[in-house]
Amino acid sequence: METPDRIAKLFSDCKDKGRAAFVGYVCACDPDFNTSLEISRSLIDNGVDLLELGVPFSDPLADGSTNQLAAQRALETGCCQNDVFLLVEEIRKFSEVPIVFYTYFNLVFSQGVEEYVKRSQSAGVDGLLTLDLPPEEATELVEASRAHGIKNIFIVAPTTPENRIPTIVESASGFLYYVSREGVTGERKDLAGDLAERVGAIRKFSDLPVVVGFGVSTPEQVSSVSEVADGVVVGSALVNCISENLSSPDSIPQAIGNRAAGLVRGLSPA
Repeated sequence: METPDRIAKLFSDCKDKGRAAFVGYVCACDPDFNTSLEISRSLIDNGVDLLELGVPFSDPLADGSTNQLAAQRALETGCCQNDVFLLVEEIRKFSEVPIVFYTYFNLVFSQGVEEYVKRSQSAGVDGLLTLDLPPEEATELVEASRAHGIKNIFIVAPTTPENRIPTIVESASGFLYYVSREGVTGERKDLAGDLAERVGAIRKFSDLPVVVGFGVSTPEQVSSVSEVADGVVVGSALVNCISENLSSPDSIPQAIGNRAAGLVRGLSPA
């Protein structure tokens, strides 16, 4: 069965509406499977256009403390990769929003690249952002993904030389992810001053949508990013809603939905 290109449809629809897409990140199974499912539902109901699900991993090198603790909470419940696939299957019962796994290659490799991609496609995953896999080493994953209709999202960093961008673009599909700040994930007080220039440099080499993440945490920052990018990623500001309400887990979905709704209001025309 051919996989629907939900990612392309999303960015096309957003372009028609004259706005950027809102990408929301949470770690799967944080703080537990059932609450995570309701968190996903609440995020979608409150304006998240694309759901980025972190796959819990014991050594998340790209993540700041907020997302590391989220992964730790998920792992402590016994969450494994199969649970994340099951979570996507449950989400697919009520939503067709694009879903991208935010993952690490060890998790893919341990299951076998081909099998991991097939299982992702079967569950309803649209794309893989494999944080520690450079495009030069991604041939097997890219080929398997293309065969099964899964997109491969690659990161462009502030330190990426402009002459390297074509190499990244060659392997990328779905969209390109520009990291607005060096370092790990987490909330920031301000955005990089050269954001528009860097996004413009990427656009010289690719027609793929460009989304910007890492450090975006306020409606004002969402607005600023959406003026220059095709999508805005917010993670830590949402994940913090979980840690802030652990004493009352039933309140988490509503709390995170309210925060997402406030952030979505910051969207500006693309």
